[in-house]
Amino acid sequence: MDEAYWLPVIFAALMALAILLYVVLDGYDLGVGLLLPFAGEEEKDWMIASIGPFWDANETWLVLGIGLLLVAFPTANGVILGALYLPVAIMLIGLILRGVAFDFRVKAHADHKRWWNAAFAAGSLVTALAQGVMLGRFLTGFAPGALAWIFALLAGVGLAAAYALLGATWLIMKGEGRLQARACAWARRALVGAALGVAAVSLITPLVSQRIAAKWFTLPEFLLVLPLPVVTAALLLALWVGLPRLASRQAAGNDAWCWAPFVGTVGIFLLAFQGLAYSIFPEMVIGRMDIWQAAGHPQGLWVILIGALLVVPAILAYTVFVYRVFWGKTRALTYE
Repeated sequence: MDEAYWLPVIFAALMALAILLYVVLDGYDLGVGLLLPFAGEEEKDWMIASIGPFWDANETWLVLGIGLLLVAFPTANGVILGALYLPVAIMLIGLILRGVAFDFRVKAHADHKRWWNAAFAAGSLVTALAQGVMLGRFLTGFAPGALAWIFALLAGVGLAAAYALLGATWLIMKGEGRLQARACAWARRALVGAALGVAAVSLITPLVSQRIAAKWFTLPEFLLVLPLPVVTAALLLALWVGLPRLASRQAAGNDAWCWAPFVGTVGIFLLAFQGLAYSIFPEMVIGRMDIWQAAGHPQGLWVILIGALLVVPAILAYTVFVYRVFWGKTRALTYE
């Protein structure tokens, strides 16, 4: 196999890694933003404090993923971002609103602070919905028509619910007392929407392409991928059953398993992402082009690969460092 074959595979893997890490890492702080309106004023500060050291750096993975799409797959970049121009623009507006609100809520007077809290929640909601719509449009191959757009909108709602679940389980792990108890209740409600979203995407994706359907529903491939939906369903059921029990133990002062719901939710995201990657690969735009048709010239990819091999480990290193430094329960919010 020559470089023209495996260089696009390497860049597809790097881009998938960047997207996966963005969805998980920025997903929980988007989820915290979505849950902000349901908390009391003091709890809002604790929620913001729980994501304060991480949220801005988490978005680095989104920049990396889009950057790799732009430089490694220029043909696909034009098609994908051209078709997703409106939801991408809306997502950027949401991200800007979140960033501005996060900083200005610190400096705002008490009577204005609630408006910046609302702006942070609105920015989180807009961003989550836009990303879900982008996913839905991509999975339908950017098909025209009302049904394709209805599915994209439902994917937006499902992804927002999944982010809320991730954010709630993050608060269970990082919070204490009343906030932790509320997060358990939020997580169980969000779990329903997340489960419906996963089910909808899982059912619709094979209908988009006969090739994808063949991957899932022919032997022996069916037996090889069967563990993905089975384990996902088991994790969803475990969360549904385990969250009330965890809340009861925490009310009694036992916080030993506070990390389990977050780990279980991350597992659901990983399995869903693996299923989507298996369905889509090697296509870059479903039904239109694969990664080799979309990739740039091998000589250019070599140059980009050298830069990527320097940048990606550096981002991973400081990400691990930040999470190691701020390990443990969240403390009171201060800006000193």
